[in-house]
Amino acid sequence: MPGKKLSRRQAELLRRVTQERGAPSPRMQQLLEWDTDFFEAYMNFSGHPWRKGVLPPKVKELIYIAVDASVTHLYEPGVKLHMRKALEQGATPEEILEVLELVSVLGIHSCTIGVPALAEVCDAWQAEKK
Repeated sequence: MPGKKLSRRQAELLRRVTQERGAPSPRMQQLLEWDTDFFEAYMNFSGHPWRKGVLPPKVKELIYIAVDASVTHLYEPGVKLHMRKALEQGATPEEILEVLELVSVLGIHSCTIGVPALAEVCDAWQAEKK
């Protein structure tokens, strides 16, 4: 982290996280400086799938793309980071595009909720006009 000397513990956490998942974003490095305990807890939680589990790294990166690109999250820096990591793990641009296409259906809920509601409101409105 530029401008501040890390404590021994902070330096070890940064080394471990970088080894497991690559260098953390500047935002996460700031968190390391501000609240080392929370940084460690978050990295332990979010890094668990990388230390355990059966999914190949490429699949994990594709899932991260889906999470970051979903309409409920929309985290562009994460989308780009995990796209790059997925490519490094052997994913093709076509596989990444398919993930984006699959995630795009989350937005369909506007219609699956809105269209029946519109039909109900219109039916009631028409009934009131009679």
